Amino acid sequence: MGGYTGLLILAILAAVIAVAMVSLSWLLGPKSPTRYKASPYECGVTPVGDARERFPIKFYLVAMLFILFDIEVVFLWSWMTVFREAETSFKIFSFFEVVIYMTTWIVGYLYAVKVNAMDWDESTLLSQDEDSEGRPALEGVA
Repeated sequence: MGGYTGLLILAILAAVIAVAMVSLSWLLGPKSPTRYKASPYECGVTPVGDARERFPIKFYLVAMLFILFDIEVVFLWSWMTVFREAETSFKIFSFFEVVIYMTTWIVGYLYAVKVNAMDWDESTLLSQDEDSEGRPALEGVA
């Protein structure tokens, strides 16, 4: 316990300070709620739309592309650092593992390109008979 006493004191002190700050701001802060103050904060810009707005599937495709690139760099960087000085059997095995990995990565990337994951212009994806949310347009409504 002797080696962790300082860490325990630091954790307790951080918890006390956090609770004190939140409690004091609640106790001493102004209590004049308005509709503007209760609205979500969006970087100083007037909030637009609903907080429960649905994201287009393109958002998730771009997120998957980011993960593909991110994991690729982490995996390949660590592999390259040990590859040069490794045994021959490891080099052969890991080479084929990397080929399989890169094939999977390329297939995922080509799929994202095929479905135009980087094309964020939603107006080109909707037909004339649909509104901005993909629902059939009402006839006779201007």
